[in-house]
Amino acid sequence: MTQAGTAQQPARERILDAAFRLFYAHGPRGVGVDTVIAESGVAKATLYKHFRRKDDLVLAYLDKVDQAWFGGLRAAARAAGDDPQARLVGMFDALNSACRREGYHGCAFINTAAESETGSDVHARTVEHKQVVRAWVTDLARRAGATDPDLLARQLTLLLDGGLAAGVLDADPATPRAAKAAARMLVDAACPAA
Repeated sequence: MTQAGTAQQPARERILDAAFRLFYAHGPRGVGVDTVIAESGVAKATLYKHFRRKDDLVLAYLDKVDQAWFGGLRAAARAAGDDPQARLVGMFDALNSACRREGYHGCAFINTAAESETGSDVHARTVEHKQVVRAWVTDLARRAGATDPDLLARQLTLLLDGGLAAGVLDADPATPRAAKAAARMLVDAACPAA
């Protein structure tokens, strides 16, 4: 974005964009408010007008990450077709784009949870995200005819999280394919043939 384009962007969005880049790269704990202010080009009073506490900014960052990741997960599932079993496997295609992104640092929710206090608003938001994803996968598993939809959802979401972590550790393009193949085996075993 050009400097002129940045200046025309609303202050709240500039702050959020800067926080997104910085928090994802360094973790919310590793980035001070002054760094976000400098990166976004706003005054301290402007930042605090939009986000009263740093935790409010971290929560807005997590909301933005949720839209991107959960949106990508649902889009990958939809792209696999109308069959719920195919969607359960197809959602693993979201790992391809996530893990190959320049500057990929893993799951923002897991990373943020690791550095936040249990019981804090921020930690609660990370847990909520994982619960919402698992509930969505559970619903898909139920529609796919899984004998134990809750168990299949837990297995698949663990596999997703493992794929996100492996993307940081080895950035091997074979990892998303391996995760998808494992998902196919889990789905086939959990969903009896009609």
